[in-house]
Amino acid sequence: MASSSSSQLRLMSDLKAIINEPTGGCSASPLSDDNIFVWSATIFGPDETPWEGGVFSLRLTFGNNYPEKPPRVRFTSEMFHPNVYHDGTLCMDIIQDAWSPCHNVSTILTSVQSLLTDPNPASPANPEAAQLYQHDIQAYNKRVRRCARRSIESS
Repeated sequence: MASSSSSQLRLMSDLKAIINEPTGGCSASPLSDDNIFVWSATIFGPDETPWEGGVFSLRLTFGNNYPEKPPRVRFTSEMFHPNVYHDGTLCMDIIQDAWSPCHNVSTILTSVQSLLTDPNPASPANPEAAQLYQHDIQAYNKRVRRCARRSIESS
């Protein structure tokens, strides 16, 4: 059983890695100096996709058992995506069934960013988005571009 101090050490190491080797299109840091277990993160919409230009905010909440257990990851920006629930929670294998302690904040954010452009409609958290993605990609892309625009207006 991991103690909170080993979780804190691991989170400090994750933070150092993000500062020293920033991941393209993503950033993250603890929300406040006195709580390393709650982070805010930003993902920029990948170029040449309907997400382009968007700035999407997330909240990562780590438990005392990190990295044995994955953090809770939620978009705080409005999202329209097959694998994002209405409350912003993600349906994504690496923060659920396929979690491994080898993942860190950088790999989580990179995975979220690639999920934006490569959704898994077979496991929908948002059936409407999954339906549009599969059957009317133009309508889907239009909704996504609207999300991307709103993300800039609200940031």
